Amino acid sequence: MSWSLERDDGTVTEWERSDGYATVRLRERSAGGVVARLDVMEQAVDESTYERQRLDDPEAAEERAAAWRDAHDLDD
Repeated sequence: MSWSLERDDGTVTEWERSDGYATVRLRERSAGGVVARLDVMEQAVDESTYERQRLDDPEAAEERAAAWRDAHDLDD
């Protein structure tokens, strides 16, 4: 299954998996840095997961988001 960019407003960037049961979000913090969040809902065919990580480097946050999307991509 693929991921699509659902929101990108300069503060929050969020991707949603095509089945609608998983999201990855990056949110810029007013104090600096980025919060990365993975949410795989209980209804998903893969295991329910919630992870949150604060990163100081925006590039590292982008890499974390990409890794989560790759790890939680599902075959069609």
